[in-house]
Amino acid sequence: MHPETHLTLHHARAAELRAEAAAHRLATQGRVPLDLRTRLGWTLVDVGLRLVSAKRPVLVG
Repeated sequence: MHPETHLTLHHARAAELRAEAAAHRLATQGRVPLDLRTRLGWTLVDVGLRLVSAKRPVLVG
C-alpha cells in the first residue's frame, strides 16, 4: 500500500475514534441516576441469575 494512502486511512480512522469517544463522553454525562424501583429490579435479576447458575450437589440414590 502506498504510504500516503496508509496515512490518509490512519487519519480517517483516528477521526472516527475521536468522534466515537466524544459521543460516548456526552452519553455518560447526561445519564440520570436510577430510581429505587429500577435498582431493586436489577438486584432481583442479579440474585435470580446467581441462584440459577449456582452449582448444587447432585443427589444420587
